[in-house]
Amino acid sequence: MPGSSADACCCTKPVPVGVGWNSWSDSGAESGTAFCRVHVGSAMRFERSREHMSKPARQAKKGRKASGPKRPEFLGWNTTDEEEIERRRWRGITEVADFEELEPEFRAFGSFRVRSSTGSTYVVEVRDLERRLNSCTCRDFETAGLGTCKHVEGVLNLIANSGNRMRSGAASRQSPRIEVHIQSMSDPAPALLLPDGHFPADVREEVESRLKEFRQLHDDRSLASLRQVADAHPHHVRVSRLLERWKDRQLARERPAMRRAAFLDAVDAGERTFEVLNFPLFPYQREGMMHLAFKERALLADEMGLGKTCQALAACELLRQTEGVERALVVCPASLKSEWAEQIEAATNLPYRTVFGPRAARLEAYGNPEFFTIANYEQILIDGADLQNLLQPDIVILDEAQRIKNWRTKTATAVKQLRSRFAFVLTGTPIENRIDEIYSILQFLDPTILGPLFRFNRQYYRLDDRGRAIGYKNLDELGERVKPYMLRRRKVEVEDDLPGRTVNNYFVPMTEEQQARYEDYAYLVARIASIAQRRPLTEAEFKRLQLGLSCMRMICDTPYILDEKVRDCPKLDELERILEELLSDADSKVIIFSEWVRMLSLVQSLLSDIGIDYALHTGSVPQKQRKAEISRFKEDPDCRVFLSSESGGTGLNLQVANAVVNLDQPWNPAKLEQRIARAWRKHQKRSVTVANLVSENSIEHNMLFLIEQKKAVAGAVLDGESESGTLNLPSGRAAFLQRLEEVMGTVVPKERTPRPEVEILDRFRAAYGEQLVMLEMRESDDGRKSLLAVVDPDDDGNVS
Repeated sequence: MPGSSADACCCTKPVPVGVGWNSWSDSGAESGTAFCRVHVGSAMRFERSREHMSKPARQAKKGRKASGPKRPEFLGWNTTDEEEIERRRWRGITEVADFEELEPEFRAFGSFRVRSSTGSTYVVEVRDLERRLNSCTCRDFETAGLGTCKHVEGVLNLIANSGNRMRSGAASRQSPRIEVHIQSMSDPAPALLLPDGHFPADVREEVESRLKEFRQLHDDRSLASLRQVADAHPHHVRVSRLLERWKDRQLARERPAMRRAAFLDAVDAGERTFEVLNFPLFPYQREGMMHLAFKERALLADEMGLGKTCQALAACELLRQTEGVERALVVCPASLKSEWAEQIEAATNLPYRTVFGPRAARLEAYGNPEFFTIANYEQILIDGADLQNLLQPDIVILDEAQRIKNWRTKTATAVKQLRSRFAFVLTGTPIENRIDEIYSILQFLDPTILGPLFRFNRQYYRLDDRGRAIGYKNLDELGERVKPYMLRRRKVEVEDDLPGRTVNNYFVPMTEEQQARYEDYAYLVARIASIAQRRPLTEAEFKRLQLGLSCMRMICDTPYILDEKVRDCPKLDELERILEELLSDADSKVIIFSEWVRMLSLVQSLLSDIGIDYALHTGSVPQKQRKAEISRFKEDPDCRVFLSSESGGTGLNLQVANAVVNLDQPWNPAKLEQRIARAWRKHQKRSVTVANLVSENSIEHNMLFLIEQKKAVAGAVLDGESESGTLNLPSGRAAFLQRLEEVMGTVVPKERTPRPEVEILDRFRAAYGEQLVMLEMRESDDGRKSLLAVVDPDDDGNVS
């Protein structure tokens, strides 16, 4: 019985599994499915029970494959609301195995606790068995706007198959109580659902009166007043749990403007000041500080070099003064943790703690925090739940937030589990390649801003009849939806506070050996591309294509990256001439970037030969040593050059340099801008020179066009640079070949005589196929060449 101290069990008559109430039947006892009702304290749990199947049913079930509802299949991204509901219905039936009754006396129209496969629990409130008037505390119900979710559908399915007890309370198909509820967080006001039966008129009048007050004020007092009615008449009134969230969301929309106005009034009265850091802020930085502090959960998307870090620190100090916040969590790439520590020391008088070491040391840091706790993204992936419980941050700052732009990654999922009232997202590149990158970033701030992914895809992608993306649409509308949450300034808008920059492209011819090796890989890529014109590539072919393109880019720098015996590198000679000019001024310093460490090793040799001291910052350099290298470059006047791989391309403040040399071009234009922004940023007093070294008539040469094309996508959304609000997005095999042509110049293999080793490799591949493991050309000291082939025999020990 409910409320008994010992667990009791009673089992209903087996009924067939169905979807919804129309599936109920008293017949079908041989279906083999039963539900066991278990009382636990005052709650009750329903779960599937195999123990109560008849023996013939169990034997029949064992002898056949499990049957169940068929998984709905939809083509591409272009799904309707009904198809999305069907998807949730299927997931509810197959994934929600049991529930716990929180209000057993109301039977089907009570509240039910559901546990997900990840261990999270949600509460489902059932009001109606046919209309979508039910609710759930999960994120999908809150954001999708479908009026249902898999938990609601799963509970309805379990109730429908639970037997006479639950059914007897559902004769009217609707809750017997007055229900005050909402359907989604975007609802303008809570709704009132009146039961079919009779209930005291005075109760209804009291509920309507209190609800009217709550709709107007939506504050804690009016919600408490409404709940008092429900507490006084529990059998006649239920107030949904979601009203608390709805109230908080309404207040969050109104609060920023009021708090900002109050702060500005206090500044005018001399009670507050903009100068919250140890140095003055530029006017545009003051605006950024207020945007973050008063919007509460906001995106700062200033271009690289405009001081997003100091604006975030200023917002933290402002919130400490005005809101009494005590704990701020900074999440950044591991390479930037020391940079954040330096910025905190320089800009504020607040204590900080950087998280390092084994798990025990990390947990101790979370449990005994300073005002700032600095962690990297990998630590959030490992420690997320423990960090949240121990630290309980008031503010979460995501620096270089493009790390979560791919919503499918585990890191993005872990970061989005962090909870805090205030959240600052800092990135100069919210869109690098695709518009769904900004979708993922805004999901962290507020998942209701852009809604569920299926609506986003439907609204902003142009889709073909197979649901594949072929372009973008409504980009102007997307920009308007993002605008209230994002503050973005480009350097051209604040150029009075910044020095100028000069960009020079140096086109460098390849040597004969370099060109020959480049053409070998170009020939390989073209052959695979010609296959792609006829049919889709296999996974192995696609990997070979990617490898071929990467090798072409490497050889544009030097064949030495792939073959240590060949040190041809015309870019090195060009670099020496450029450095001679750039370093003629005794105060000049230069940052040199390359994607490949072996290329940087050649530069190291060059600098040693010509007597130039340098600092090195690559992924292989230990993190603590990187900090020492950065400090040496900043502080030692004799250290003139900073060599960096992509690990130094984001976040570092190196405005002590006034020149940037890119030995190679990244695929992504945002990465190129991030490199340049290490020197061309706020507090830079001198003009910055950028030198891009590009191999002539090569994939690098063609990539310059691809970089400009990618910039157009970001500009259309972030800066409103698309007049029509649409852009073409080629898709499918034709698009793949088009992009390949853009970087290759052609996808048709030219008639040519391959190098002997390439011809031999082709012959061996044709003869042995997948059995060929390795083929190596060896050369003895006397110049004689030999060939080593490693072939994997088949299962019978044979070599074909």
